[in-house]
Amino acid sequence: MASRTNQRVLLGCVLLCAAALACADSSRLSAAESQPQPTVAAANFPIASAARLAGDGKQTRFILDIDQAVTFRAITLADPYRVVVDVPQVNFQLPTGTGSAGRGLVKAFRYGLVMPGGSRIVFDLTGPAKIAKSYVVEAANGQPARLVLELEEVDRTAFAPSLAAENRPELRPAIAEAPATVPSTAPPDTPQQKADGRPVVVIDPGHGGIDNGTQSSGESEKNLVLAFGLALRDRLEKGGKFRVVMTRDDDTFIPLNDRTKIARNLKAALLVSIHADALPRAEGDAQGATIYTLSDKASDAEAQRLADAENRADAIAGFNLAEEPTDVADILIDLTQRETRTFSNRFARLLMGEMKATVRMHKHPLKSAGFRVLKAPDVPSVLVEIGYVSNKADLEHLVSEGWRSRAVGSMAQAIDAFLTKRMATAGSSN
Repeated sequence: MASRTNQRVLLGCVLLCAAALACADSSRLSAAESQPQPTVAAANFPIASAARLAGDGKQTRFILDIDQAVTFRAITLADPYRVVVDVPQVNFQLPTGTGSAGRGLVKAFRYGLVMPGGSRIVFDLTGPAKIAKSYVVEAANGQPARLVLELEEVDRTAFAPSLAAENRPELRPAIAEAPATVPSTAPPDTPQQKADGRPVVVIDPGHGGIDNGTQSSGESEKNLVLAFGLALRDRLEKGGKFRVVMTRDDDTFIPLNDRTKIARNLKAALLVSIHADALPRAEGDAQGATIYTLSDKASDAEAQRLADAENRADAIAGFNLAEEPTDVADILIDLTQRETRTFSNRFARLLMGEMKATVRMHKHPLKSAGFRVLKAPDVPSVLVEIGYVSNKADLEHLVSEGWRSRAVGSMAQAIDAFLTKRMATAGSSN
């Protein structure tokens, strides 16, 4: 007990240092964060109705039809070459498949919500380019307002990412706009939290907003896992034994680091990240649920592929505004992380035992890989792929309320058993 206490004291010192470094690193955003963000009624969100590309490999124009003029910020990024356009929250009502095909300098583009009050359009470029012109045309003569972006090819030596301070987007990191149920900016031990006393379970529906995740037959992973996560929250809250927090409860993009921050700020007893994978056609077919825990070395090639894909989520949204410092007392953190991994593996085995009685499991249901969302050193965490949207039978299950109810029930039972036993063990050691 004494050594564990010493570890926790040392870890507390480390985390205070990390917090100080993070504050210093984020000082560049202070001006943007100090500006008030007005609340906008949903009915007043601008509506984007069409988007198109024109031009060739030398000059390419992007045009977005929108029902009212908006302000925006546009920047260029390298490695890979991209253009990021930030706008106030927009209701994108674009035809299915818009952005999947490119033209000229643009390979493809994607769009969506990155935080409450802010949307983003990200263009993947064929090579280095500059923003020659960018402007908004007011509605006139029966034509809608239009956001126009004109790109010009440049050589690699002339390319310069437009990340000067004055050009930084005014959007705040998503953690600053987390749902009201997540007290991310509150002190770690508020009187309300002390009065509650129940273990905190964080449910993390993957993807969201601009990041659709995998897609098949008109279904998006971000919607399927959100529906599952909300159902699991409702089931756990009905039991009343745990305080349940969602990393997102709507179609919002949350950076990977912010997901783990939410769990750590709340001193969560468990984080469960929900996903639904898709296997490329060239790799055959796969079916069933899989449970992943953190490992420095992936358990197989498929686990490595999935971890690599999921860890690119922040790049899908363009760039991350608030990266955490990485070199912070690795040795001290490792002491706690070893114990945390033991609890994570224990929960994974318990969860597999509960789920296999009610839902189909993958032929290798327990795997490990280096998922960033599982890297909180002091929060036991698992990532559950509830099925493959690329498999017809799995997809039928994923959209079925009956299947979802059974799967949620088995997961809730595993969470209850794991935390009940852990609380009893902690109580007996005091």
